[in-house]
Amino acid sequence: MIQILVVDDHALIRKGLKQLLEDTPDLKITGEASSGTEAISMLRAAPFDLMLLDINLPDKHGIEVLKQFKSEQPQLKIIILSMYPEDQYGVRALKAGAMGYINKQSASDVLIKAIRHVLSGKKYISEILAEQLLNNLIGESQELMHQNLSNREYQTLCLMASGKTLSEISQIMALSPKTVSVYRSRMLAKMTFTNNAEAIHYAITHRLVELQD
Repeated sequence: MIQILVVDDHALIRKGLKQLLEDTPDLKITGEASSGTEAISMLRAAPFDLMLLDINLPDKHGIEVLKQFKSEQPQLKIIILSMYPEDQYGVRALKAGAMGYINKQSASDVLIKAIRHVLSGKKYISEILAEQLLNNLIGESQELMHQNLSNREYQTLCLMASGKTLSEISQIMALSPKTVSVYRSRMLAKMTFTNNAEAIHYAITHRLVELQD
């Protein structure tokens, strides 16, 4: 029996995943966590074979949680299951130690396929993510500026481009407005932008954020 830990702050998502795996007798969700801190405690208390991890968590960014998990239990197989498209966080997640990245809008059979692929010891990479990795490899991306940002700086950029205010960003990231302002300033400096508008234009041009109709 493969024991799976689901880390997502939405109860409906966790319930849906449990229902999805009900018809697969060898896969069972034996743990649920709604925050990074809770997941870390559960991981230290009981063994798990695989983790389905969201990026948006109320206390910590998912990539940071991923790095901590991999440092403490490098054998743990982790799949990022996120609302963000693969071209936003896919490469970052793989570099941080994830063995797969799946958009929550993917079909249920894709998730099952990815889980089995990862359990066999292989990384699961979608066509979109494979294309991005190939572009990076052959140099077509040519040192995109956002690739040099830290995870917090990158998250700040994406949230700004999605139209979030400073106070909204601070709530989403569970940080003070002052700290968010520091990340914003660092992001602008690294990308050699002089104002928010330039950063937002860059993010939209490079499809780092999904625009709403």
